Amino acid sequence: MNHFPTTGLSLLFLAMSATASQAQRRQVIRLDTDAEKGSYRFTPNVVNARPGDVLVFKAVRGAPHNIVFEAADLNEATHEAMNGAMLRRTGDLSSPLLTEDGAEYRMTVPRVAPGTYRFYCLPHRAYDMRGQLRIAK
Repeated sequence: MNHFPTTGLSLLFLAMSATASQAQRRQVIRLDTDAEKGSYRFTPNVVNARPGDVLVFKAVRGAPHNIVFEAADLNEATHEAMNGAMLRRTGDLSSPLLTEDGAEYRMTVPRVAPGTYRFYCLPHRAYDMRGQLRIAK
């Protein structure tokens, strides 16, 4: 009969699980329009995240949509890191166009300085469809 110190193993497993769950969160940001009401929005429009978190931008209604980060907010290193995090970019700091409702775009928050980074939907920029990514340490 083997006797293992289950309390020690349990504590180790809990510590590893807590570290893994803190290392990466998945957050869904809905891209939604209601032209009749004049509503064009990201929900939530303020996203609090940490490096390593996965952001899922989901076109809910009113496609096409995309995500473009404001270059004016970024120093050179942050600009490069954000571009690197945006796979399948169609331009500088610009995600591909989500042409159908239900389409998704995922990006992993890069290791950049804590701060607030503004983004918008280019097809609906004139309608003030914008949001903020707040990155914590």
